[in-house]
Amino acid sequence: MSEKTENSSNSLELLKWLVVFGLLGGVVTANSIYGDVSVLIRALGAVVVIAVAGFVAAKTAKGAAFLGFAREARTEVRKVVWPSRQEATQTTIIVLVATLIMSLVLWGLDGIIVRIVSFITGLGI
Repeated sequence: MSEKTENSSNSLELLKWLVVFGLLGGVVTANSIYGDVSVLIRALGAVVVIAVAGFVAAKTAKGAAFLGFAREARTEVRKVVWPSRQEATQTTIIVLVATLIMSLVLWGLDGIIVRIVSFITGLGI
């Protein structure tokens, strides 16, 4: 009996995913077919259909697992200690200065290497 229930469950999951992909494909197709309709109406229709597709996808096993993962990720983001504005500004300035210094070093090395190669090859670039 459990095999029968499992097969039925797998078939239902497959059907749900087919409905989801059918809805999303329908949105893309409808958007190209009804290109002369107002963008606002097409966008609202797309939002509604995508919301329905998301609702159907959330009712599947993988959809439920994804929602659980998203909830856990949101909880973890709340635990992060974000830098203050002053720390973020100082770090940004340090990165910009380091980038400027490295770009000048690489520019200098490039100039030296070009002169060495032109001296060796006699091209006089």
